Amino acid sequence: MTHEELDLFSDTRTERHRPVRKPRKRKKRRAVLWVSMIVVLGLIGVLGYYGLTQILDIGSNDDYAGKGESQVVVQVKNGQSTGDIANTLADADVVASSGAFIDAAESNDRIRAIQPGYYVVKTKSSAAAAVDQIVAKDAKVGNLQIKAGTQLQDIKSGDKVTSGIVALLAKASCAELNGKSTCVKAADLVASLKKADVAKLGVPDWAVPYASKASPERRLEGLIMPGVYDVKPGSSAEELWQQLVSNSATQLQALGMPNIAQDTGFTPYQVTVVASLIEREAIEKDFAKVSRVTYNRLAKRMELQYDSTINYVLDRPTIRTDVADRNKAGPYNTYKNTGLPPTPISAPSPEAFKAAAAPASGKWLYFVRCQKDGTSCFATTQAQHDKNVAIAQERDAY
Repeated sequence: MTHEELDLFSDTRTERHRPVRKPRKRKKRRAVLWVSMIVVLGLIGVLGYYGLTQILDIGSNDDYAGKGESQVVVQVKNGQSTGDIANTLADADVVASSGAFIDAAESNDRIRAIQPGYYVVKTKSSAAAAVDQIVAKDAKVGNLQIKAGTQLQDIKSGDKVTSGIVALLAKASCAELNGKSTCVKAADLVASLKKADVAKLGVPDWAVPYASKASPERRLEGLIMPGVYDVKPGSSAEELWQQLVSNSATQLQALGMPNIAQDTGFTPYQVTVVASLIEREAIEKDFAKVSRVTYNRLAKRMELQYDSTINYVLDRPTIRTDVADRNKAGPYNTYKNTGLPPTPISAPSPEAFKAAAAPASGKWLYFVRCQKDGTSCFATTQAQHDKNVAIAQERDAY
């Protein structure tokens, strides 16, 4: 046998007696790993659900008994669901748990019709009683509605009084809580306004320098937008102004102020003054033309001769003034003074702001209400204007 054959034989035997390694038990290890992961995930799920139930009060239907104890004011915010309202009530201790309120509300369709605002309810009420309280007709408080053209102070015409923003805000502050009135008097609102820092009230930065220099009782004129507001009864006079002014500032920003004033050649505050004049001098379809008349007269340094500015300080309706009124000295007399009055004279609508920022094209210098629906006739010369005045008088529209 050759050496080569011997070596081959030797290798073969050696190979035959070499121990064979067993394959790893991978399948078993994988199974253990999957089981471990499932257990961990299960624990995470249980802990997460427990935490969520603690935060949202899910699964808890604890309930008080009876119709409640002390009256409190709670707020329903825009876009809130029944669950959100339930959490608000639970946080205020009106109900023992949000779950109980949700269950009680399921059979009451009126709960889904609740509007944003402030509501008077009682602490420690049963869920059923809380539902009845918040949907009651007189539960909603603090509602304030301001129409376009409203001014801060009341307007008087004989025995008729049209409430201004101050009076409207005073009324909206009223509610009965545990036998006590939350009303803030109009006089207290005026006193608060006179000593207030307008920047802290929420007046936009672009208006602060002008509002600060204005007569104290007129500081906020034109800076409160018309619309529907919710103010919280029980607030102080300053807090009520802050709620109203900050909300208005948000609306002004949404409208595009102060940027929409950039192309006018006037400051944003001056554009606000123009918008307030437009609001009181015309109906909406004539806003853009009255805006143009205003800017044309300002450019020519002509007196605006707007009756609305004279009547503003007299706190009376925008009717024609007489000679005696026009001869009275004062910064709001646009028959005696050129330029704009020192402050706005009303709450301008968004449409009035848009017209003030983008007046119609034209050379008109005069206008007069010539139809009973408030429509105005416009003219470029005094002679044309005189004819329009005669037409207005014939129609009994002047």
